[in-house]
Amino acid sequence: MGELVVVGSVALDSVKTPFGAVEDALGGSATYFSYSASFFTKVRLVAVVGKDFSRDHLSRLEQRGVDLSGLQISEGQTFRWVGEYGYDLNEAHTLATHLNVFADFKPDLPQHYRSAPLIFLANIDPVLQREVLRQMKRPHLVALDTMNFWINGKRDALLSVLAEVDALVINDGEARMLTKEPNLIKAARTITSYGPKIVVIKRGEYGALMISNGRFFFTPAYPLESVFDPTGAGDTFAGGFMGMLAKSESLDEAALRRAIVYGSVMASFTVEDFSLNRLMRLEPEEIEARVQIFRDLVHFEI
Repeated sequence: MGELVVVGSVALDSVKTPFGAVEDALGGSATYFSYSASFFTKVRLVAVVGKDFSRDHLSRLEQRGVDLSGLQISEGQTFRWVGEYGYDLNEAHTLATHLNVFADFKPDLPQHYRSAPLIFLANIDPVLQREVLRQMKRPHLVALDTMNFWINGKRDALLSVLAEVDALVINDGEARMLTKEPNLIKAARTITSYGPKIVVIKRGEYGALMISNGRFFFTPAYPLESVFDPTGAGDTFAGGFMGMLAKSESLDEAALRRAIVYGSVMASFTVEDFSLNRLMRLEPEEIEARVQIFRDLVHFEI
């Protein structure tokens, strides 16, 4: 399919879990997404950071071949998030959010980004997501992520942009909140009535659910014995999912299902260490080995 554009946040995260802590570590939705997707396709990133952002962090993305032409560097401090997890690693407790330069972020896509065949609108204001779409030239696939803050605070704007996208990638709690429907199967069907033909619901340690063309597909989570930090797992999942679609020759059902598995595999690596540390050590053959284990997990004969 070709290259992939992502619009989202690049941040510095301070995270504490029962297994350790990091301070001002590289994070943000677009960061995790880009790094993950870069294993499969060319990624072009749109985000904003402050003057305090480390050149080393930029180098890590550049080394993966991520195009940073769309990264704005503004006067001020970079977006920061402070969070903590208990032994239930499915739930993050936000201790502080400092938007800093991200508060005034106005995405401006370079001209060579605007004809990309795939775009992922990561978790930003739905008004901005719609403005980004106005800058694109008829992409083959538009996918979107959101969060409870926008679902509650800008529902009308979110529904408006959902009517224009092909796919929605959100977690189970957000799906229930968006549809006011406790059953995830019904929630997924309801979301398709808003516009997206493809709905992917991330379920953390319980895997992922997808509906496409009225058909459901489930995948389990990779069985891990050591989970250190789930921060960014959902964005890494989305990066693997969209990256594989970009690598595919079509967007048929088989390609979508394959992409879900690769997304799950990429997320399974992220949680094994803090920040992007595990992804930075990742080799392509490790990805394929875990995909094979996934295949074995769900294979059965009748």
